[in-house]
Amino acid sequence: MLTLNAWFGYALPMRERCRLMKQAGFDGVFIYWNDDYGDLDYRTYADIARSFGLYVENIHTPFAGSNNLWLDNLDGEAKTDKLISCVEDCHMYGIPAMVVHLINGNTPPPFNDIGLNRIKRIVEKAEQTGINIALENLQRTESLAYVFDRIESDRLGFCFDSGHQNCFTPKQNVLALYGSKLMALHLHDNAGGVHLGVSDDQHKMPFNGTIDWPDVMKRIAATGYTGATTLELTSLGYEQLADRPEEFLNIAFERAKRLEAMRC
Repeated sequence: MLTLNAWFGYALPMRERCRLMKQAGFDGVFIYWNDDYGDLDYRTYADIARSFGLYVENIHTPFAGSNNLWLDNLDGEAKTDKLISCVEDCHMYGIPAMVVHLINGNTPPPFNDIGLNRIKRIVEKAEQTGINIALENLQRTESLAYVFDRIESDRLGFCFDSGHQNCFTPKQNVLALYGSKLMALHLHDNAGGVHLGVSDDQHKMPFNGTIDWPDVMKRIAATGYTGATTLELTSLGYEQLADRPEEFLNIAFERAKRLEAMRC
C-alpha cells in the first residue's frame, strides 16, 4: 500500500487533493488533525478521502506545545487533553492510528514522571478504544527510550521518520532500537548531516537528498513491518510545477513505488 500526507505543498481543497492522489495511483492518505493551518473542516477529511477510494492510514496529531507534556503547567494538561481527544476522534471517525511528537526542538525539558503519567493516560484511552499510537523520532530520541522503557502496551509503537534521522540523528540507527515496535513510516529526504534548524528538515522527494534508500528500506524490511509505504512531502524542489500538482503527484507515486520495491 502506498500512502501520502494530505498536505503535500499545494493549496487545494481537500476534495481536489484526494482526487489527484487517487488519480496518481496512491492507495491511502494520512491527515494532519488540527486547524493550525486554516483547515477548519479537518474532521470531515477522513470521509472525503474515503469517498475517493483512499484508505485513511492515520492522523498526525498537533505538534505545537509538545514540550509542555513534561512540564507541571496548565498547558501540559491542555496538551494531554488534546491528545486524548485525538484518540477519541480516531475512534469516532474510524481511523486506526495516530502519530505523536513527544518533544519540540533540540532542548526539551527533562523527561519525568509528570510527562510519563500524562502519556499513560493517553495510552489507556487508546487501549480502551482500540487505537494505535505511534511515537515519532525527532531531534532527541532519548524521549522514545524513556517512554518505551516505562510503558508496555500493544497500542504504543514507533513511527520512523527517515528525514528526521538523516537530518537530526544521522549516527543513530533508530530502526535497530525500535523497529520491533514499528507502526508507521514518514519517508522523505533532505541534505543530511547534523542540522539543528527546522528549515533543514526539508521533506524533499525521496532520491532528491542524501539518504541511502536501499539501506533504509532494507532495514525497514528487516523489522518485519508489513504496513504502508508512506511519503511525507512538501513540494520543495518542484516550484516549476506550482500550477501542476498532478505532475508532482505522478513523480511522488513513482518514487513511492521504487521504495516499495526495495522492501522485497
